[in-house]
Amino acid sequence: MRTSGLAVALGAFFGLAPVTSPTTAQDTSVADSATQNETAEPSDENASKEPAYVRVHEDEGKPQALQTATVRFVGQPGTRYDGAIVDLVGVVHIGQDEYYAELKEQLSRYQTVLYELVAPDGTRIRPEDLEERRSILASVQTGMKDMLNLEYQLEKIDYMAENFRHADMSPDEFVKDLEERGDSVWKMVARMMGAGIASQAKTGGDAGLLLAMFSKDRPMKMKQAMARQLVDIELVTAGMDDANGENTLIKGRNRKAFEILKDELDQGKDNIAVFYGAGHLPDMADRLENEFGMKPTRTTWANAWDLTRN
Repeated sequence: MRTSGLAVALGAFFGLAPVTSPTTAQDTSVADSATQNETAEPSDENASKEPAYVRVHEDEGKPQALQTATVRFVGQPGTRYDGAIVDLVGVVHIGQDEYYAELKEQLSRYQTVLYELVAPDGTRIRPEDLEERRSILASVQTGMKDMLNLEYQLEKIDYMAENFRHADMSPDEFVKDLEERGDSVWKMVARMMGAGIASQAKTGGDAGLLLAMFSKDRPMKMKQAMARQLVDIELVTAGMDDANGENTLIKGRNRKAFEILKDELDQGKDNIAVFYGAGHLPDMADRLENEFGMKPTRTTWANAWDLTRN
């Protein structure tokens, strides 16, 4: 496992999901590094396997792109939401301009897009609010996007679109959920850092990133080094869970999002996107199968980072 302490921190910043294997039943190779999307139908034999939501695509051993997935779930016959479509649309919070342009066009085709933001219910993100709303975390993300020649999600996605609906905890709900479980932000960070330190002791640190920083092609080399680590961050999600296997950052917020998803489905909506950081999606996939009677039917990949250019 290549996961390091830095990768743990970066995973939290970029919202990436843990991936246990580079190939799954719904995984598909991308023949051309310029291809932005690739779709595969799972076989009946493997359709129930957990899909991946982020990966590094390689061609002949050379990294081509950091990719995120859209996984389509469909309500099964005889269930309450028979035939309804819910797409889990994974995203990383910094990426290339083309990536967000493609996502923006994709999201325009849904009846409802449920989006993440820990903020009071119904909050909409206006472009003029971005400077005021940037937290320390957002500032770090903005700094990273400048270093890597990438763009910042909140600046590229139209959160004022009519089909967008806020589907996340408020700050008060977030704190209340932590307190009810006897948890805290600091305990959660400590668990994550502990997992990262243990892994870093085994891997010998972040030499690849240090070398990339002094390369003449620094943006490209940094993206390649970071992408590989970000895909291999199983410890991030494990570190977020408390002793009872719960956490507010992922599972608590997902519960709130799916209360709103249920409301949309109960209104008769049958073409919905859940637009969240990819780290949220494995738990969301479990909920769709176990609570909503849905099954994954296809995966579509998009290039978030082109790893062949500066």
